[in-house]
Amino acid sequence: MPIRQPIVSVLGHVDHGKTSLLDRIRTSSVAAKEAGGITQHIGATEVPLSTIKEICASLLREQQIKIPGLLFIDTPGHEAFTTLRRRGGSIADLAVLVVDVTEGFQPQTIESLTFLREFRVPFIVAANKIDKVRGWVRHAGTFADSYKKQNKETRELLDNKIYELMGQLSEHGFVADRYDRISDFRSTVIIVPVCAANGEGVPELMAMLIGLAQQFLTQKLEIKGDIGAGSVLEIKEVKGLGTTIDVILYDGVARKGDFLVIGGETPIVTTVKGIFKPRPLAEMRVERQFAPVDEIIAAAGSKMVAPNLEGVIPGSPIRVVPHKSDVDAAVRELKREVETVTFESSNDGVLVKADTLGALEAMIKIITSKGIAIRKARIGPVSRTDVMEQRGVAEPYNVVIFAFNVPVAPEAEALRESVHIFAGNVIYRLIEDYVAWTHTRKEELKLARLEGVVRPGKIRLLPGMVFHAAKPAIVGVEVLGGLIKPGYSLVKEGRIVGRLLQVQHEGANVQEAKTGDRVAVSIEGATVGRGLEERDVLYTLQSKENVKKLEELKDLLTRDEIDVLEEIKGLMGG
Repeated sequence: MPIRQPIVSVLGHVDHGKTSLLDRIRTSSVAAKEAGGITQHIGATEVPLSTIKEICASLLREQQIKIPGLLFIDTPGHEAFTTLRRRGGSIADLAVLVVDVTEGFQPQTIESLTFLREFRVPFIVAANKIDKVRGWVRHAGTFADSYKKQNKETRELLDNKIYELMGQLSEHGFVADRYDRISDFRSTVIIVPVCAANGEGVPELMAMLIGLAQQFLTQKLEIKGDIGAGSVLEIKEVKGLGTTIDVILYDGVARKGDFLVIGGETPIVTTVKGIFKPRPLAEMRVERQFAPVDEIIAAAGSKMVAPNLEGVIPGSPIRVVPHKSDVDAAVRELKREVETVTFESSNDGVLVKADTLGALEAMIKIITSKGIAIRKARIGPVSRTDVMEQRGVAEPYNVVIFAFNVPVAPEAEALRESVHIFAGNVIYRLIEDYVAWTHTRKEELKLARLEGVVRPGKIRLLPGMVFHAAKPAIVGVEVLGGLIKPGYSLVKEGRIVGRLLQVQHEGANVQEAKTGDRVAVSIEGATVGRGLEERDVLYTLQSKENVKKLEELKDLLTRDEIDVLEEIKGLMGG
């Protein structure tokens, strides 16, 4: 079977050099004109093997390579990565995670790493901006040659930065090392130091990508047959063509005149009326920007024209089939595929909304891995109906909507108080915010359930801390266990001593005092020297009904509150 090019996606934090690295790869490829240059696709750039060999020189020249080249997705970042999906993962076969070597991991780096792990995409770390390391002198070409020309101090500074990256990757469960120190490429993440500004390290990066694909991906890269499989990158209106879809084809063949099946909640069946690719750079001055072609073979990016494309969303899976008899099977396949991502169940759980199928799938994977139940997952903005449905969920921690990269409709926003909406474009931050909110919510619910219940408390009068003997008695006490609050009655050996009026800490009134606290209290009805002495131990007054409630709410009490409760029950003879 013929082998296609691996599809490569470039990810990383903003301003760490994703676009610059892609531009550098294109520039290096165009410069190698005698080797074939590059072929521009819609949404992607194809770099053939002959060009890669020219860039990598001796790094690849002697090797027997079956991989025909690399297809780089032109749009960097996790948005394109999650949009371009296939069943159970991303259409990207490989990824480059760009990290500013002087800054290390940043929020979007961690986000990208999360996607790579969830979709199980092999990746290489491009440790970019090595020229920002103090003392670094730029030398175009390989990193190895440039590294040798740096002074010892600069080399050590860079080595330390690489070790820091290795440590950060380790924190996320990945073993990593610099490319030239790795013996087991199957279990070790490759780090290639690069400078996108002048191309240092780009030869090693390209060589490592080809090497990984050659060693581990050849079976996956086999073109399986005539049926084209791909993903919708964008939907665009083009003058003279009408509604078009930009598609990345990752398997098979697509021909003009074939049947086109597009997945969604209701699959669309239509016919390919035209397939277009960009004209070569030399022909860019001609009036029409796109050139028609009769067919494309994976892996490829193209613009397709067909009727009834309204309503197609980015990330939709497509199948291109040559015969009408194949259409029903393709419809069933895509319906099953979409239903694994967009679903609704009768279970109690959160609602998840996202802008694309891939983003929704990533959200589902990450949310469920955190043990959060999902009731419904859909594409599109948060609507009033979404809020109305979700506020009927029984479990208070699930009265929640996750909105990734989608707006909240004004009529839904007006009902926001009844449902907690976590909206944003960084998934892990949405999850962090949710976890923090649940912690706060648990405390609120705990306090609500304990409202009106007298908590178990045990105090001791401190010697030499009688400030007023009576009307009211004001004394210093230490809380030995549980907690005390104003309004609680206190007992000594089964006899009521009095009622707490105020609790003060360092001269300020407080609402409660807990184990270990030393506070001043005023006790109404108590007289020091008449049934109340220094060093006396007092308990909060508990009725049988209150003890029963405390037993029911035991899971909300602290360990020392439970211990004090057991002491009180013993004193009550129960």
